[in-house]
Amino acid sequence: MNYKNITIAGSGVLGYQIAFQTAFHGFHVTVYDINDVVLEKAKNKFNSLSIAYKNDLNATQKQLDETYQNLSYTSDLTEAVKNADLLIEAVPENPTLKIDFYKKLAKVAPEKTVFVTNSSTLLPSHFAEATGRPSKFLALYFANSIWIHNTAEIMGHSTTDPKVFKDIVAFAKSINMLALPLKKEQPGYILNSLLVPLLSAATNLLVNEIADSEIIDKTWMKATGAPLGPFGILDVVGITTAYNINKMAAENTKDELKIKTAKYLKENFIDKNKLGVSTGEGFYKYPNPVFKKSDFLE
Repeated sequence: MNYKNITIAGSGVLGYQIAFQTAFHGFHVTVYDINDVVLEKAKNKFNSLSIAYKNDLNATQKQLDETYQNLSYTSDLTEAVKNADLLIEAVPENPTLKIDFYKKLAKVAPEKTVFVTNSSTLLPSHFAEATGRPSKFLALYFANSIWIHNTAEIMGHSTTDPKVFKDIVAFAKSINMLALPLKKEQPGYILNSLLVPLLSAATNLLVNEIADSEIIDKTWMKATGAPLGPFGILDVVGITTAYNINKMAAENTKDELKIKTAKYLKENFIDKNKLGVSTGEGFYKYPNPVFKKSDFLE
């Protein structure tokens, strides 16, 4: 692996974390997003990440200063990828958006650039053709709070070059990820193959008015010893992601419960900008959600 210049496309819930983690480990990182307003928001989020890195990783001020020096920003895609050895795509979980992005990217990226998608549910084979370089394309999926929950699932498709796959495994390790190679394509990878059914079951209970979100979370936390319930997890993941997944499933299957769930999330959360931890409110209010109170499980 000889990667030095990394471009992160998308500075949302995971994109800005991937950018900061990569810069923290000494790579030159260019953060690309659709406009300068969005990029300014990313810069503000990096300030809160700095505090987290100090608290959770004992990062020194020198390390953080070097991290900022490794970061640059642009809303010009051609500029963003002109020197890129690797581009990590963290565009919203919408197939049309991702395909459009890859078609634009394919026209301007140097031949050397390897593309990876951070999609949490969609397969790399869905986008391989649109990239214009299927052999240099695969998935590299990070869990949220990547500096602590430092997993990186690596999943190729049928024509991914084995050497490129090995290089991405090496890259993941170089930014202090636990590299988790998958042997073949699997919707949801490993983590979400386990997690999505839990979150889906929880939202079904809520939407069908079996119990409210706090009671459902209390049940899961007390019975399993988990530090978060499914709705606490949804706030971290971001309710926009849950909405997009349910909306897509509703459109594809016409399933009444998926339609009902997408409508519920839109009206109660998306339309009110209650998107989870990132906006300060979702199912809970942050930074001091009630599930962190000592008497929550009493």
